[in-house]
Amino acid sequence: MKSQKQFFLISFLPAIAYWYLEENYSLEIALIGGGLLALLEITLEKIFTKHVHSISKFNFFLIVALGSIAFIGKEGIWFKLQPFFTGLIMGGYLLFRAMRNNSLMVETMESMGQVVHFKDQLKRVERDMAIFLIVYGFFMAYVAFELSTSQWTFFKTIGFYITALVFFVFEFILLRKSMKKVIR
Repeated sequence: MKSQKQFFLISFLPAIAYWYLEENYSLEIALIGGGLLALLEITLEKIFTKHVHSISKFNFFLIVALGSIAFIGKEGIWFKLQPFFTGLIMGGYLLFRAMRNNSLMVETMESMGQVVHFKDQLKRVERDMAIFLIVYGFFMAYVAFELSTSQWTFFKTIGFYITALVFFVFEFILLRKSMKKVIR
């Protein structure tokens, strides 16, 4: 658990490095620094957790691709659009599965041999989470285009976790109400 906490803090590095480097150096230096720290992030994830999650790999390649476009075009907005594409693709994938009544959470729990009660409630939470990721992705596109890099860094890092916490508290309240109705 300690290594998970350390990794959580390390996951902020690429965005924070990009912000610092963009404020103090050229765009090219900021992009190279952000890309190198994204590489460091997945390396440290492998060391700390003994595994690199698919989303980490996806985000790394997205950062490299968007960073390359930004580097070639000399326009940093592309690097800052990474959370938009991540939210849109992940949320879209979950929403697509939800529309097909094929919940990733239920499937994962069942594959681990767990008996899943309240499947409909879990499917609703997953659908709401997909919508949250898509909406937050579009919000991050707005932030990338309209706000400063400092503000983008806040919403890319701790702002996302604060917003997600509020979302999950709200979802927990809805889930409790829904489960009480089912139990009655």
